[in-house]
Amino acid sequence: LYILAVTLILSALMQSAALILKVWDLTVLLGNLLGIAAAVGNFFLMGLTVQAALEKEEKDAKNIMKVSQSARLFLLLFVALAAYLIPVFNIFATVIPFLFPRIAITFRPLLDKKTGGGGDE
Repeated sequence: LYILAVTLILSALMQSAALILKVWDLTVLLGNLLGIAAAVGNFFLMGLTVQAALEKEEKDAKNIMKVSQSARLFLLLFVALAAYLIPVFNIFATVIPFLFPRIAITFRPLLDKKTGGGGDE
């Protein structure tokens, strides 16, 4: 939920920037929504994979993680290609949200220190 919340906030900022720069149209919104779904879905699938890998032996866990990483990368590439080929999506508005979970992860420790939380949600 944290990743989703930060992704939505950063997406709203991106939409605002597009409005200010006068490049906003419906394709920016639709691309952004597609990018949010792909980015948050990718992070969710990674979490499920980590949970499954924890129940396996080390060798099997490494294989599960490698296959998952490859499959999720191809999923993101497929989404980006679809956004490029289908004219209702803005490619930049689709791909930029792929970075938002990384930004959220980077700033999570700062939020935890400020609020006194341990980050074990």
